[in-house]
Amino acid sequence: MTREDLLQPELEAMSRDQLESLQLSRLRTVLRRAWEGGPAYRELYRKAGFRPEDFRDFGDLAKLPGIGKEDLRLAYPYGFFCGDPRELRELHMSSGSTGTPIAMLYTQADLEQWAECMARCYRMAGCRPGDPVQITPSFGLFNGGFGMYHGARRAGLFVIPTGAGNTARQVRLARDFRTRVFTAVVSYGVRLIEELDRLGLDLPDLEIGVFGAETFPDSLKQRISRRLGIEAFDIYGMTETGGVGTLGQDCPDHSGIHVWEDHYLVEIVDPAGGGPVPDGQPGELVVTSLTRLALPVIRFRTGDLTRILARQACACGRTHLRLAPITGRVDDMLIVKGINFFPSQVEQALLEIPGVLPNYQIIIEDNQGVKNVRINVEAGPGVTGFMVEKHLKERLGFSPKGDIFPPGGLPRQEGKAVRVFHQRPDDSPAGG
Repeated sequence: MTREDLLQPELEAMSRDQLESLQLSRLRTVLRRAWEGGPAYRELYRKAGFRPEDFRDFGDLAKLPGIGKEDLRLAYPYGFFCGDPRELRELHMSSGSTGTPIAMLYTQADLEQWAECMARCYRMAGCRPGDPVQITPSFGLFNGGFGMYHGARRAGLFVIPTGAGNTARQVRLARDFRTRVFTAVVSYGVRLIEELDRLGLDLPDLEIGVFGAETFPDSLKQRISRRLGIEAFDIYGMTETGGVGTLGQDCPDHSGIHVWEDHYLVEIVDPAGGGPVPDGQPGELVVTSLTRLALPVIRFRTGDLTRILARQACACGRTHLRLAPITGRVDDMLIVKGINFFPSQVEQALLEIPGVLPNYQIIIEDNQGVKNVRINVEAGPGVTGFMVEKHLKERLGFSPKGDIFPPGGLPRQEGKAVRVFHQRPDDSPAGG
């Protein structure tokens, strides 16, 4: 790797001492901004007996009360907003389908920060000015399409803003305009493969895939990479941090997700008690945005489960710490007959079975409080329900029933795939 492989080498490869000094300075600034301009933050800190001048160094971080998704919902729409409403330029919301949404507000500076983080991700994946990039996440309140777009403009790419759906047209455009870079939610990579197989086509110019919004186990990453003939990257970011790519991505060394630490401070804590856990140990990711103006999140409990892999410089030359890929969410845990498991564990186990395809359903059947689980999967010839049940018993510790469907036999959704369904007797499954 050379410095030309980094979009901003002076920031992406700064020493740890420089990086931590910058973080500390920016953290003090964002605390003052939250106190002075954010009514919800000011009330939160008053109740905790905290004022910005009480903060001296990183050792005081634990004194700050954290916030979660429910806090942001209760303060909707402007409770945590810091600044002048006349400076607002854009709005995005969480993709959740029930309850009060979570709104993310943007000043012009926030849009530029988002574009900078995303452009770094594109460059890290090997994109260069002029590369055709096909942006398939939807454009709207969901942040995915716009984030990919803002970053592509900043990186000087040739934007093909298809949005979601109409996969046959996606294939045609990719072939006609020689798409080199394809961006999508993880499950849409699988949908693209299915359509290419149906048409008997390939995408000969495609080299790079940037996938996000869903867990991305190595087995699925390898499957997508092999079939599409690409190098696949796992991009990370969420509505609350400002959108896709804001937190970072893995690099060509594929040794973890680089976090843009000049923009975000991250901690890993015990999901139950909230105390810090040592590097290398799994826990819940807590994020503080250091440079966002309209709605900075401070000690935000993301609910995402991961661990810190390394703080030393990577083979790619970047010095920002690396996280393990997200393995699931604290609130995704399912408990059936005393066994705790996450949907991502089911997916990882299923993809270890030769012939099983990456489209499945986890159906939680609730019969007067007694829960059973069914796991339906798509698979090729030769895969039996006994094979699937036996492997899941070995990997997860319980034996779910289920059915085997031919390729294409289970329903598809636009955008993020729905994997978990809850069902009572005589009900049809309802997505969870």
